[in-house]
Parts: sequence; C-alpha cells; structure tokens
Amino acid sequence: MEAKDGSFGFDFEGEYTQVTPHKLIEYTFGDRIGLVEFSEGPAGVTVTVTFDSEDSHSEEAQRSGWQAILDNFARHVSARKD
Repeated sequence: MEAKDGSFGFDFEGEYTQVTPHKLIEYTFGDRIGLVEFSEGPAGVTVTVTFDSEDSHSEEAQRSGWQAILDNFARHVSARKD
C-alpha cells in the first residue's frame, strides 16, 4: 500500500479465510484478523470493517486509515454506478 503522494508505503499481505459473496470477506494478516461485512438497507449497502489493531500506531490513527480506504472505495463505487 502506498500514499497517493508517494511519501510512504508498506507491504500488506494476508490470506482470505472465508468469502461469502455479497455478505462477508474474512481474512488474516500476520497474527491479526480482519472482517468486511456488507449489509443491504434502504439507503444502499453498508460496508463495515472490523480488524485487530496493532501496537505501533494509535487506535485513532488506524481507524482514520481504514476510514480513508473505505471513503476511496465509496467514491469509486459511486462513480461506476452512474
């Protein structure tokens, strides 16, 4: 993964452990677990990401990073549906 401006980057590697189309993506990365859930509602699909935090960055920094990824994903999806 890399910052848009190229100022920093890091390798991100994991393994999908469960995929249920249109519902769930579960994965491990290192000794941590991540979960992406998709739930349909009246306003569209809500994407919820749950993950094991790590010790080298604050919980808020990690939450902000994952939220930025979700925001980019939302912009990408919105642009494609028009």
